[in-house]
Order: sequence, then C-alpha cells, then structure tokens
Amino acid sequence: MASVHESLYFNPMMTNGVVHANIFGIKDWVTPYKIAVLSLLYEMSTTKPMALLDRRLLNKLILPLQQGPDLTLEQFLKIVEECCLQMANAVKLRLFLMADGELQDMEHFFTILPNAFSDSEAFKTSVVGLFMRQMLLAYNKLSFSQVYKLYKSLQQYCRRGNQPELSSLPAEDMELTSNEDPSADRIDKDELDTASLHQSELRSDETRGPLSQKQAEYFLARQAYLLKNDENKAMSPAKLQDELNNILKFNPDFAEAHYLSYLNSMRVQDIYISTHSLLHYFDRLILSGGEGKSNGDEGYGRSLRYAVLNLATLHCRFGHYQQADLALQEAIRIAQEANDHVCLQHCLSWLYTLEQMKGSDSVVLTEDSVKIAAHFCLPYLASLGIQSLVQQGAKQGMPANKLLDALRGTDIMHWKQSLSELIEISLAQTTSIWRMYGKSTMARQQAQLLLNMNSLEPVNFSVQQNNTEAFAIALCHLAELHAEQGLYAVVSDIMKHLKQQFPPHTQHAKLWMLCDLKIQFEKAMNDGKYHLAEPHVTAISALNSTEGLYRKAQLLKALNRTTEASKILQQLKQQCEKSKNTEMIIRVMLASAELHWDSSGFATALPLLLQALALSRQHNLQSLTSETLLHLLMLGIPEQALVLVQDVLESVLAHGSLIDKGRALLLAARCQMALAGAATQEHRLTAVELAVHTLDEAAVYFSQLDCKERMRDIHYLQARLHHTLGNISQRNKCAMLFRLLDQELPSSGMTAVNRL
Repeated sequence: MASVHESLYFNPMMTNGVVHANIFGIKDWVTPYKIAVLSLLYEMSTTKPMALLDRRLLNKLILPLQQGPDLTLEQFLKIVEECCLQMANAVKLRLFLMADGELQDMEHFFTILPNAFSDSEAFKTSVVGLFMRQMLLAYNKLSFSQVYKLYKSLQQYCRRGNQPELSSLPAEDMELTSNEDPSADRIDKDELDTASLHQSELRSDETRGPLSQKQAEYFLARQAYLLKNDENKAMSPAKLQDELNNILKFNPDFAEAHYLSYLNSMRVQDIYISTHSLLHYFDRLILSGGEGKSNGDEGYGRSLRYAVLNLATLHCRFGHYQQADLALQEAIRIAQEANDHVCLQHCLSWLYTLEQMKGSDSVVLTEDSVKIAAHFCLPYLASLGIQSLVQQGAKQGMPANKLLDALRGTDIMHWKQSLSELIEISLAQTTSIWRMYGKSTMARQQAQLLLNMNSLEPVNFSVQQNNTEAFAIALCHLAELHAEQGLYAVVSDIMKHLKQQFPPHTQHAKLWMLCDLKIQFEKAMNDGKYHLAEPHVTAISALNSTEGLYRKAQLLKALNRTTEASKILQQLKQQCEKSKNTEMIIRVMLASAELHWDSSGFATALPLLLQALALSRQHNLQSLTSETLLHLLMLGIPEQALVLVQDVLESVLAHGSLIDKGRALLLAARCQMALAGAATQEHRLTAVELAVHTLDEAAVYFSQLDCKERMRDIHYLQARLHHTLGNISQRNKCAMLFRLLDQELPSSGMTAVNRL
C-alpha cells in the first residue's frame, strides 16, 4: 500500500521543509476536516427526510465546504448549525464516536461510506460523488502508519476544535511546516465567534501546510473577485499577502498567486512588490505553458508583450510617466513585430490615457483608438474611448446635447453587451457632467439611478453590489449636493456608509476623504469658525494640491490677509492654465475680483468678471455663469440689475445651493433698496416693504446653513429698512441681533453694502 504522497513527502528536491516541486500534481488528500465533510454527506444521505428549507441550505453549503480551506471543528459545526441543528448534532456525534473509539471505527466509516451512495446516479456524475471517490482513493492508498497518524490527527482535531489539521500527517513527519511549538497555534475565542465560512483563511502561522489544488484555486478566485467588486469584504492587505506567501512557499511557480500578489500590492501602493509580482506572474505563465492555444514562440511572445504592457500600466498608476512611456513604446514595438492588433489597440488606449495624465491634448489619439477598436470588434475599448472623448469634450466646452447623445449611444451598446461595469462608469460620468453644468436636480437623478441599478455581474461570496469607483463618486456627489442644501444629518449618514464600504486602506477611499474635508471646510467657513477651517486646508492639500490652494486663498481672504491670498490665487491660476482646469480658473477669477473689488474698486474687478463670464458661457457652466452675473450686477444700474437678477434667480433657485440662493436674494433686496431710494414718496414705502420681504426669504436660507456672517449683514439691512418704515420694535430687534453677531464674529473686510 504505497502512498501516492510519498513522492512528495520524501522527494529529494525538498530540503529544509520547503518544496521545490509543483505539489499541485496531487489532486487532494485526506484530512480530519475532510472526514468531517464526508460525515456531513453521509448523514445527509442516511438521515430521515428533513425539512425542505434545511436541505436546500445544506445543499448550497456543500460546494463551498468542499472547495474552501480547512476549518476548525468549531467553525465547521457552527456553519452547519445555521442550516440545520439536527444535522450538526449528528455529525458531531459521529466524529466524536470515531475519535473516542479505536482505529477500526474510522476504518469502518470509510468502509460503509460508499454504501449510502452506490445506488445513486449522483455518486457517479456529481461534484459530491467525485469528491467522495477522491477521498476514498486517497485513503485506500495510505500505508498503515499513515492511517494511524491520520487517526491521531482526527483525535487531536476533535479534542482541540480550535486547531484545524491541514494534512493527514503531523507536521514534523511531513517536513512541510516549521518546527515551532504547535501549542502556540490557538485561535482566539473572539475570532472563532466572528469567523464565517469565507473568513476561515486566517489560519495560524505554525500549522499552515500546502493547500490542495482546488483549495488554492478557490481561495485565489474568491479573493480576486472581492478585490474587484467589494474590496471591503476581501482580506486585509497584510493577511492576504501572508496567505499568498504561504502558497508560493510550497509552489513558487503558481502564476495566479503572483498575479493576486500584484493586485494586493497595488492596494497599498507598494511599487517594489507590485513590479516583482507582476514580472514573476508572466515568467511563471510562460514556464507553466498557461498560454491557452498559443504555444512555443508565439506563446512566449504573447506573454512578453502583455507583460511589458502591464508594466506600463503599473507605472501609469504610480505616476511614473517617463517609465510608462518607455514601456508602452516597447510593447508597441513587440506587438507590431508579432502583428497583434488586439495588443496594439490596448497599447493605444493606454497611450492616450498617459497623454491625458500628463496634461497633453489626446483627442486625436482617442478618436483613432475608438475607430480601430470598432473595426476589430472590441466594444469595451471602443466604449472607454468614447467616454474619454466625452470627458475631454466637457472640459473643452462642447454642447451638452452632443455629449449626452454620445453617452446614450454607448449605453445602448452596454446593455446589449451586458457590460455592467461600463454602465456604472457612464452613469457616474453623466452625474459629474450635470453637476459641472450646474444642473443639480439632474445630477441627483443620475446618482440615484446608479445606486438603485441592479448589477449585471454575477453576485457571489455575499457581495450585494459592486463597490467600484463609480459608486464612490456617485455617493460623494450626493453628499456634496445635500451639504449644499444644509442637510448635514443626511451628509453624515452618507459619509458613514462610505467609510464602511470604502475603508481608509482601500484604493477609492481618497474620494470620500476629500469630499468630507471639503464639506467640513465649507461648513466652518459659513459658521465663521476660521480656526476650525485651517486644519482642513492642510488635509485637503495632502489629497489634492489644487483644491488645497483654493481653500487656503479663501481662508486668507476671509481673514483679511489680502496680499497673501492674491499671491496664492495668481499661483493657482498659472497651475490651472497648464492643466486646463477651466472650472477652477473661473473660480480663481471670481475670488481675485472680490479682492480687487474690496481694495481697488470696481474698475480693476470688471475685466476679471467679464473674462470669467465669457469662459463660463463658452463651457456651458450655468452655475458659474449665474455667480459671475451676480458679481457683475453689483456694478450696474439698479433698474437693469434688478431685471437681470430676476432672470438669473430662476436658475439659482432651481439648481443652486442654499448659499447661492441666499446671496441672489440678498442682491435682489439691495437692488430693490436702491430703487426705493430713487422712487417717489408714495411708492417708496411699497418698495421698502418688498425689500424687507426679500431679505426675510434670504435669511431663511442663511439660517438653515447657520451662516452667521451673512446673517449679520441681513440684520443690518433689515434694521435700516425697518427704521425707514417706522417699525421701531422690529428695528430694535434686528439691531440687537446684528450687535450680538458683530461681537461674536471678527470684523469683515467688506461692508454689508458691498458684500455679495
């Protein structure tokens, strides 16, 4: 009875407990955990009829138990108990009878095991039948000494339910694990209480041995799926890398493990391990002959060019543009020599992406990429190219109808091809476009549509939705839109959900971090608490230097440090002109105009405002257009200004934030006040009453934001108007409120008359 494992356990190529050969030539072997699974299958086939729901739950459980890593006895029984308590008790009783009895009891179990399935067709054709036949074959080929050691392992497995045995033989006999004290291999009680079927990979370091081929493939496939769709449910980077190192220790030529190591290293931005794992993946892929139908020189060449292409994408993600460009040129050269049009198309896609990252104009390259991808029937790459063109067109001021028509055309193709990932990206991009154009209602609609969409991806491993970058972007947009309306309680709930779905160590966490900091900064600025806003500026700068500089200029302007604010705005404008960030350029112009307005008067502010108005209209930025017009109306004749304000007011009240609505109404009230001063005596009181009513509406918006600085201006103007109307009690009340806020807040550089 020579063991099939002897070629492994006594292989001369194995030294110091490390296997230098491919252990996955062995399909499977018997372990105490596998005996527990066999006991479950036996009890399910011999037990009297059970409830239909319990049987369905157990049937769904069988495949993960077979393919998953070995569990402790306590974990195994807990999982079975959740499906059927009666079955868990029966399995526990049978295992303990074998462990507390003699060796012949275990031998008897393997003798009677086929009897329950011999007459069943499932035993011959099903996955369960294949698993049982493999276990029986592996057990029958064990020598007597190995059977005895398996029995002792089963006893230890049952008596110490918190320690799974990963091999049929003790570690010191197999020379596959370290020689450290095995008593240290105890899992904490808290970990056992929270462990589940798909968290059982967290095995202790001392007893980890080789996984079988199916176990390793199942583990890698599951972790790769979770990294793509729900990184929060995947193992932490450190623990996953530890498990991969254990797999590679026993089989260093396992190419898929190297690729998962590459994906895991990308999560923590480790350039060294990422590059090392990526190169090893393609090296092992060539050695293992994993080229599909491509063999020989063709297989080697295919791996080589895709290895260089992946290396280029790696450098792109880390911002190493020069190295990425060199790698791309090398991949293009090799692909051209091999006449590989698909690889060339992938190279072209990354080439225009690299040009965009460097801030260059890549419209021509992108258009060529879309045409060639459509020619070679590559819908995924063609759609990505169209979405990239839409993004560039939005930044260059193309009409909104053309951009949305292009996205609608690609969406039809996405649904036909069931490309759910591209559907999500398209919806997120549409949300961003509507938000950029100042259409907040449409942006909310698109974001809600994305969040309520049923994914076309197969849902596995308890993944309820794809936690991709598109979902994070949509949620961040919703948080900012709610913050603009003063709904900070809702914002807190959204941020709490984002932190749960995208923990700080995940790759998309920077999105909600930046969004949260911007919201907190705006809230502190509205409250007049500049000492709280200052730390947020530093944090924002760490995530986005452009946003950080703009917020720093805003803070300095509010603190009346105009010289420093002006220098920062000039520096920021130069940076934005290089990167062609039109939206930020307009905001910088408006902020600079306010500084000139306060120091030099209207004359120097007017050219900046006119330039900002031209840019905002050219790029269809409705919200910025309205804001620029409100600034310009400060310079106009009151009659003309009031007419224009009423035209702008409709758009602001429909899509603007609370601060924009309040500022627009405040400007309308000031225009009404100016007209009242020039009106006849009989119409003056009516105009003043209308201005008071408008100020009351503006005060509602400012009070919802708790914007004390703006409320101070409102109370000042209200007191003056009530004094004109002769409302002494209302005048005194507004004057008192103004004085309280004026004592609480620092003095502003602009008077209430000149403030927008």
